[in-house]
Amino acid sequence: MNTITLSATEPVAREKTITRSATASLPVYVYAVVFSSFCISVGLIWDISWHLSIGRDGLFSPPHLMTYIGAITSGLFSGYYVLRLTFAGSAAERGESIKFWKVFYGSLGALFCIWGAFTMITSAPFDDWWHNTFGLDVAILSPPHTVLLLGMITIQFGAMVSVMALQNRQAVGGNYSETALAWCFKLSSGFLLVMLFTIASEYLTRHAMHRTSFYQVAGGLFPLFLVAVSKASPGKWGATGMALVYMVLMAAMVWILPVFHAEPKLGPVFNHITHYQAFHFPLLLVFPALAIDWLNHRLQSTNIVLKALAIGAAFVVVFVAVQWPFGDFLTTEIAKSWFFGTTSWYFGSDPNYEFRYAFRPDNIQTGMILVKGLGIAFIWASVSSLLGLTWGRWMKAVKR
Repeated sequence: MNTITLSATEPVAREKTITRSATASLPVYVYAVVFSSFCISVGLIWDISWHLSIGRDGLFSPPHLMTYIGAITSGLFSGYYVLRLTFAGSAAERGESIKFWKVFYGSLGALFCIWGAFTMITSAPFDDWWHNTFGLDVAILSPPHTVLLLGMITIQFGAMVSVMALQNRQAVGGNYSETALAWCFKLSSGFLLVMLFTIASEYLTRHAMHRTSFYQVAGGLFPLFLVAVSKASPGKWGATGMALVYMVLMAAMVWILPVFHAEPKLGPVFNHITHYQAFHFPLLLVFPALAIDWLNHRLQSTNIVLKALAIGAAFVVVFVAVQWPFGDFLTTEIAKSWFFGTTSWYFGSDPNYEFRYAFRPDNIQTGMILVKGLGIAFIWASVSSLLGLTWGRWMKAVKR
């Protein structure tokens, strides 16, 4: 009798084991919005390189089309996901979503992506009208560009939230592929970091690496997102993965774009070029990101304010320790190569400018000016870290 009982329960136990070990595929729209985030990052950097190398662009220039592909892909796949869930979804699926406008069901990330897509598409004719009315606009934060960037960031944040919701559900009984989730989270957060750097890039050039304003801007911006991702990540190295994706994509664009032919189509031309001019080489954010991840897990039971102060101090100390000497290195003969992109120069600038490969005297700060400036950078980094810890705690709770 005992033998019969054991043999009867063995298939059942085996079946349960197989069921628990089976993994579900991520929703297709999640892969689509991560791909959209990638297209937006590449298209944005390509567009800046286009302006540095060619000048005026049209509404349907290749870089613009790249970003439009990102917007359309995000809008279509997220919209289809919402409509399918609303009109053909199961009760269980709707229970894992949010209801909006008293009719539709969808994830929070999908809603961000839909609104971001609408914003980006709206900004396109606005940007074209702006150029036709006011002429060439090379400022990153002009009115139409601001609308465009708002849409881009919304899509990229939506992609990260979409992955994060599945990741958080995984922790309470989900059965998605952990490898797929981990990679999608790293990629979506890294692409968002590319966008953030690009927005602030006018203050983060290699010629400003010996000014305290460089570290103040970095301290106010990057810890907010690096700390939030580190806090929300189920693994120990979320911020590090985010920074690595940022560095790889930025460096790849520096190496790939100059391979292709480009010549100025707008005067005056002082620097006669024949190939694309690269955008900035990535900042060494992976090192402060390592410090953030280590401290975030080392100080888990520490008061949040003290933790923010520790992370803010670590960010400034580590970032200055690596980026300041790296700025010196970028002015040396060794760094004058395609690898670091330092030979790239805007076609409208004098190629013989005396400070092309050097720091202007007013871009070098020392003594008490440096100490005071880095003190301000520490304050900004600490406040940014505090907000990041709070935001990361919210992100860790998102499950829909």
